[in-house]
Formats: sequence, structure tokens, C-alpha cells
Amino acid sequence: MRRFAPHLALIAVTLIWGTTFSLVKLALRDASPLAFNLARMTLAFLVLATLNHRELKTVTPRQWAAGALAGLFLALGYQLQTAGLAYTTATKSAFLTGLVVVLVPLLCLIPGITPPGQKPPGIASLLGAAVAFCGLILLTTSPGSGFALLSGMHRGEWLSLACALIYAFHLLTLAHTAGGLSARLLGTLQIGFAALTMLLTLPLGGAPHLHLTGAVLLALAVTALLATAAAFTIQSWAQQHLPATHTALILTLEPIFAWLFALLFLKESLGHRALAGAGCILLGILLAELWPTNGQIGSILPTAER
Repeated sequence: MRRFAPHLALIAVTLIWGTTFSLVKLALRDASPLAFNLARMTLAFLVLATLNHRELKTVTPRQWAAGALAGLFLALGYQLQTAGLAYTTATKSAFLTGLVVVLVPLLCLIPGITPPGQKPPGIASLLGAAVAFCGLILLTTSPGSGFALLSGMHRGEWLSLACALIYAFHLLTLAHTAGGLSARLLGTLQIGFAALTMLLTLPLGGAPHLHLTGAVLLALAVTALLATAAAFTIQSWAQQHLPATHTALILTLEPIFAWLFALLFLKESLGHRALAGAGCILLGILLAELWPTNGQIGSILPTAER
């Protein structure tokens, strides 16, 4: 049983992340996206800072800078994802956000972006990107769209796709700066700076409001305490005991869990065309992550980013 503990722990974390799309979608009926994010991230930071306050006393200027840059991308990703959820379904948001795994190797085609010790992306990553793009088209368009391939991409879908791009930069930032910095300390720093960024960008979302209804309180408890503070700690431990391929495979369950919870709680459903698109996106992610890479990009995994 002990050998399966890391697998079960990471599956539990992925399950929690999958619930957050539906919970936040419900909470946005009583809160503005940016106000909800600020409350969520501030609560998560207070918990992590309390747990890791001794390590925070030893932070160097370089580590502060690394945490600030990671926190900036983390905050922007959250802002885009939550704003997108106000205009699209939880299911589409989850699958489009999952494209981050495909975007990371594509960005590494740009000189200087590839993290130290990693090789440029291979044919599997490019094939995964092509399959995922086909999935995006199927997921967001209706039959008969013809050459208007992105006709189904409205505000919510574009915001979700932009979120995936920002998350890709976040992961690459972690890959470049995480060396010599403990996961707990890096997580606390980036979440703290993310909360600060969210405070500074709060006016950009219009008049903020946050009514502490049951739905909002539940969403805050799950997203801040379970999906961020607790999940970050559990994920960091599990990844120390799992091969990168196992971790990648388990993390692909997130959009599937998100779809199941959206079906259960929000009565969202996917038609045959959209379901095929979701399947293509998953296939593209699997190709990009699990194809044997021999040190190529393909195992840069999310850290405390939900």
C-alpha cells in the first residue's frame, strides 16, 4: 500500500483541482472574479507563511526576485482563468487551460527560453500541439463553421487560452529559477507576490464585490486551503517519489475530473463534436508529456498553480 501512496495522494490533489472549476463558477454569482482571486490568494498565503515563517527569514535577494517573477505570472494566470470562467463553461475552461502542457514545449522553440539541462522539443511535442489545436477547434466550434475555425472562440475561451499561455511562462520561470530554492519556500514566495499583484490589479476588473454566501465560503475554503496550501505540499511530496511520466499522466486527469463535476453540479454537457475535441486535447497533452523524450522538454509540471 505504501508504494501506491504517492499515486493516490496526487490523484486526490488532481481531483481537488478538478472541483475548483465548478466551485469558482458557482462562487462568481456572488463575487467579482478579481475580488474572489484576491481573497483566495491572500488566505492561501497567510496559511503558507504561518507554516513556513522560519524559512522566510533566510530568503536572499535573488530568491525574492525569483518569487516575485513567478508570482507575477501566477497571478496573471489566475486573473485570466477566473475572468474567463465568468464567460464560458467550467468544462471548456478546464480543457483550454490544460493546453499549458502543449504550449511549454512550443515556447521552447524560441532561442533562450529552453531551461538549463533540457533539450529543445522533439517531434512528439509538435505532433501533440497539432492534435491539441484540432481539439481546440472541435471543442469551440459548431458543425458547418467552414473556414471560420475560431468562430466559437468568444471572450471566455480567449481568456482561458491566454491563461494557458501565461501559465506556460510561469512553468518556464519555475524551471529557470527553482534551483537551490526549496519547494515550500518558492511556493510561499510566489503565492505572496501573486496576492500583491492581485491587489494592485483589482481595479482593472471594475467595481469589486464579494458577498460571503455559502457558495463563496465553500469555494474559498477549497481553493485556498485545499487546492493551494494543502495540495501544494502534497504534490511536492508526491513528485519526490514518482517518475515524471507517472506525474504527468495523473495530472491529465484534471480536465476529466473538471468535466465530471461540471456535469454533476452545473449540468454542463458536451456534444459529440465538443467531446471529440476534448479527447483530442487530452491526446495532444499525452503526446507532449509522455512520449519518450531523452531529456527533451516534456516533464515541466505545474507547481501550486491551481
